[in-house]
Amino acid sequence: MAPVTIRATDVVALPMGEFTFAPDWPYPYAGQTGVVVAYAVRHPGGVFLFDTGFAAAAPDLVEFYARWAVRPRDLAEVLGEAGIGIGDVTALANCHLHLDHAGQNDRFPGIPIHVQRLEWAAAHEPDYTFLETIDFAGASYEQLEGDHEVAPGIRLVPTPGHSPGHQSLVIDAAGGPLLLVGQAVYSHGEWIGLDDAREGASSAADGQAYASSVARLRALNPKRVLFGHDRRGWPS
Repeated sequence: MAPVTIRATDVVALPMGEFTFAPDWPYPYAGQTGVVVAYAVRHPGGVFLFDTGFAAAAPDLVEFYARWAVRPRDLAEVLGEAGIGIGDVTALANCHLHLDHAGQNDRFPGIPIHVQRLEWAAAHEPDYTFLETIDFAGASYEQLEGDHEVAPGIRLVPTPGHSPGHQSLVIDAAGGPLLLVGQAVYSHGEWIGLDDAREGASSAADGQAYASSVARLRALNPKRVLFGHDRRGWPS
């Protein structure tokens, strides 16, 4: 079979909502607006979804959503704006299982959801995520240990640090690798090394693993990098 090369235009950014950094957030951008971005990848076998955005408002989330002024968007609506039906999604993965990246997984009963085994275990620890959108009727998780090809030309690679089982998506795109890094790198500014960038290294669960994951991503010599918390990709 001939190798599959995916066009950069087949990777669609999905703006899944905004939030305001809590006023007591111990970083200079407390009170500023943050964003959450998921991605859809069109390929010959269908549509692969990377992240599902914030969970919809629920009674157990009222206090958290108020503190962070969360403004979630409905995934079906956002996909529709890109000309994609929610039923077109054939498989998905989350970079990790926090509620701003896996909050609408429950829209996909019976659809394969790829997750690192370490992340699945972490998600079931107290106060890690909103389990109602993770453990749902018909959930079909495929627990991985390491690199995994999810479709020709598309593979998941472990990038722990922000969370124990964080993973990123590597796409064999025309011109060179295209990376969907999730929260392995917080922003365009962090990727290029700006001193005042919004960054994830200092708040990572495992700072050493975070640095190693960033080094692994750089070693792939990507031609394009897209982030889960920054609409601006690299190069911009």
